[in-house]
Amino acid sequence: MGRIFEVRKHTMFARWDRMAKQFTRIGKEIAIAVKAGGPDPATNPALRRCFQNAKSVNMPKDRVEAAIKRAQGKEMENYDEILYEGYGPHGVAILVETATDNHVRTVANVKSHFNKLGGTLGNSGSVSFQFKKMGVFKLKPEGLNMDDLELELIDHGLEEMGEGTGEHDEPVIVLRAAFPDFGSMQKALEEKGITPISSEIEWIPTSTVELPEEQAQEVLKLVDKLEQDEDVQKVFYNLK
Repeated sequence: MGRIFEVRKHTMFARWDRMAKQFTRIGKEIAIAVKAGGPDPATNPALRRCFQNAKSVNMPKDRVEAAIKRAQGKEMENYDEILYEGYGPHGVAILVETATDNHVRTVANVKSHFNKLGGTLGNSGSVSFQFKKMGVFKLKPEGLNMDDLELELIDHGLEEMGEGTGEHDEPVIVLRAAFPDFGSMQKALEEKGITPISSEIEWIPTSTVELPEEQAQEVLKLVDKLEQDEDVQKVFYNLK
């Protein structure tokens, strides 16, 4: 087991703004999960995953409960999940996951961010081939025998396992499974009594681009702008 491959992290905008954005993102994920599978986490694995992720960013319980209640209301917006693809400055590949109730607004905003900050929005398939869609689980390392766990999870879709860092730079164990095996991996962990710190669907770059610091900051400026957009859920990129 070694240190798992991770792309560069950045914290370019204020901590409280980042926290508010995380709460909004998870609130939308809760709404989508409840609409698709109902409000009972016992029968809705997607909602259980949302609860784990809410806890990982210290989202208050009352905000989680309010998001569930809103999702059950007739006035709740229906969010569509749309993936946008493009290139940032210096040829860095970027994927932008959105959840939106207004396609026209979202594509206009995303395109504007790319254009203003040295990037180009591309067509579907123009960038995603450089990434692999995977389920990513982060676990607390305490009390886990890594060799035994790796052997037990291989049959449930485990492809990569290694050390990484959590939301607050704490050491974590990172598991990666192909997207179709996400549910199998989630179920296997639950059956073993292991509650992940977080479990996400992520686009993992198959290779990375290394840039001088000044050029890298140009890319991160675009990533930061995209992340702050109200319709954007997550941004993935292949900057090392």
